[in-house]
Amino acid sequence: MFEYQTSARVQYGETDQMGFLYHGNYARYYELGRVESLRSLGLTYKRMEEELGVLMPVLTMNMRFVRPAHYDELLMVKTTLRKLPQQFITFHMEIFNENTELINGATVKLGFLEATGKTSIPCPEFLLECLRPFFVESE
Repeated sequence: MFEYQTSARVQYGETDQMGFLYHGNYARYYELGRVESLRSLGLTYKRMEEELGVLMPVLTMNMRFVRPAHYDELLMVKTTLRKLPQQFITFHMEIFNENTELINGATVKLGFLEATGKTSIPCPEFLLECLRPFFVESE
């Protein structure tokens, strides 16, 4: 299993008139978690797209709201991959507040496309090579 954590502070422009993180902005925190978790493996979306020719479109996003996040609150975004990707990659997301209380949970499923033809491909080997060491025990 692969896990990564990053943090971000709720910005004023991300809140609704109640001072809560607007529900539509949670997807940005999921993206932050995905992007930074891949960066921790030495991969960036930019490099995957421009040099390695792989795109990763979001296919589904399922979220549950547990409690509100508030303006200026520091949130911790935990990103987990529970299994090695095959045709798809599913990120399990959890967002916690400063008191380590769960704010939100989600699963975000992405596919893999070959960049020039936009055709579906299985998980590229370069990504599997980065992830396999985290799954050795569970195989």
